[in-house]
Parts: sequence; C-alpha cells; structure tokens
Amino acid sequence: MKPTLPTIDDCWNRIGVNGDQSCPTLPAVIHCRNCPVYADAAQRNLQRPVSEDYRSEWAAHFSAPLAQAEATDHAALVFRLGREWLALPVASIDAIAPLAPGHKLPHRASAGLLGVVNVAGKVTPSIALDAILGVEAADDTMDDASRSRHIFPRLLVLRVDGQRYAMRVDELHGIARYAVASLAAPPATVNKGLARFVTGVLSIDTLRVGVLDSALLGQQLAECLR
Repeated sequence: MKPTLPTIDDCWNRIGVNGDQSCPTLPAVIHCRNCPVYADAAQRNLQRPVSEDYRSEWAAHFSAPLAQAEATDHAALVFRLGREWLALPVASIDAIAPLAPGHKLPHRASAGLLGVVNVAGKVTPSIALDAILGVEAADDTMDDASRSRHIFPRLLVLRVDGQRYAMRVDELHGIARYAVASLAAPPATVNKGLARFVTGVLSIDTLRVGVLDSALLGQQLAECLR
C-alpha cells in the first residue's frame, strides 16, 4: 500500500500574498516564501510518493544505452585561426586571456616562438600557431555573416605535459561536443603543414572544423623552446 501524505493547506492562496492577505503572520515574515508553513509544504510536496509507472519510465530512460551517433563523449574548444576553423580538446586548454604585449627573447631564432607574454602573472612562451600550422591569414573574402559578428582576438593558453603555451587566435566559437565516430576525414585540399595535426573534421552547422591532436601539437611546440 502506498504511503499517503496529508493534504497540503495552501493558505498562501487564501490568506497570504495570493489571497486576501489577512494572515496574522504575514506582517512579520513580509512574504509567504519566508514563512515556515510555506517551507514545510514545499518539503512535503517534494517528498510525495510517485507511481510505479513513473519510476519505471524514468529508470528505462536513464538505463538505455546511447546510440553511437548520440554518444558525444568528447569536448573541444572551437576557434578560428586565419581562414581556418580549428578545435583543441578542452582538457588541454589552460586558460583564455585577453591579448597582451609580448617580449622577444634574445638569441632565439625559432619561427614558431615569438617570445614570452604575461598571462595572469605567469610568464608564458608566446607561440605563432599560424606559422607552425601553415595557416593563411584571413582576407576580405569572408562572408557577410562573419563580418557582422563581434570578433575579439584572444590568447589561447594550451597546457601539454605541464608546459604552458600562449597563442593568438582570431575568434572563439565555443565548446563543441562530439563523438569520434562522427568525425570526417580531412579533405585533400588541406595544406600539408596543417594536415599532419588534424585527426578529423567536425561539422557544426555550416562550419567545417579541423580537430587538432593536442599531443602531437605539444611535441611541435616543445621543439620551439629548444
């Protein structure tokens, strides 16, 4: 036999703020939501018994395995670098920061290392990611939708094997969740410098986003510091 709870007296609708406001306690508590009677009614409402059909329906819903196409078990931060939309695993992102002036390092001639930059009080190597990936700068052929957006370049701080790297990106799109099986193969038109770092292409509406291998990219970034 199912347990039953006593009927809740909704006095707030009769003599409270939603009623004629004749409750003698109302002047002291100002509003019914501050009254212990109202709080007790809320607790009893949450603890009310539920039917077996309700339990079975939700138990079946949460125990059912996800279809492969719906198993979005990966997350990546999507950003634009020059003319390319790219993504890096969220787990490898240390921070997003405003652009900051960098400082060149003497006697360092690496094409990918611009110098160092102060990110939240920490001196961080500043990397030219576009030079490493061979990405072309954006030009005036961008569509009207792209021009109408408020675009704010940012510093993307990547952490690989405990080392931080700061790199300028031209635009942030946000976090995308996806299944590995949903990634398409990189097109043959991708330049060789970028292709070796791309594990697959993710489709987000009209965008085609190259998902980067953070471990392989980290190895290349570490070479810039040597």
